[in-house]
Amino acid sequence: MVITISREYGAYGRSVAKALSSRLGIEYYDVDFVRMTAKVSGYSEEDVSREGEDMSEGRRFVNHFLSTQAYNSSYDAIFQAQREVILDLAKKPCIIVGRCSNYILREEGLPSFDIFLYADIKDRKVRAEELKEYGKMDVEKYIEKRDHWRKTYYRAYTGREMGEYKDYDISLNIGKIGVDNCINLLTNLLKNRI
Repeated sequence: MVITISREYGAYGRSVAKALSSRLGIEYYDVDFVRMTAKVSGYSEEDVSREGEDMSEGRRFVNHFLSTQAYNSSYDAIFQAQREVILDLAKKPCIIVGRCSNYILREEGLPSFDIFLYADIKDRKVRAEELKEYGKMDVEKYIEKRDHWRKTYYRAYTGREMGEYKDYDISLNIGKIGVDNCINLLTNLLKNRI
């Protein structure tokens, strides 16, 4: 069984993955995934970090336009490398954070347990402030931008809307349920499936 975690920005995806990894005794891939994809794709880790999950509407348009002209964009090449890494990782139980992994595994007919984590903006703002990735930008604007980029990327490569309940086995409002309660709930659901 492979577990995938899709999430809104600031919804504790990495924290949940790390805790489940420890409790279930299986590896999780998030930051290491970037290194693995860089090795497969030939792009730098910085390129994979930048283009491996986020895409603005402008970049989506240019990417679509260029792809129709028999040109393979860096986004497409990185996505194909990520797909290759996901399929390789799926050969054994693991947890994969983001990167359209739920969709890729479903398209290949591989079993997975797909989780979506979300929360209100005020709850995610607390996490975003802990991460300190927003620089001088207003934190709420930064969250909205990151969410938009993730959703645009997901739509570009799956043709679906990120967060659509039919694409996940469970969706949890981490703000209302709490991080620890979500981890406990997921541990209880998954411990007999691995």
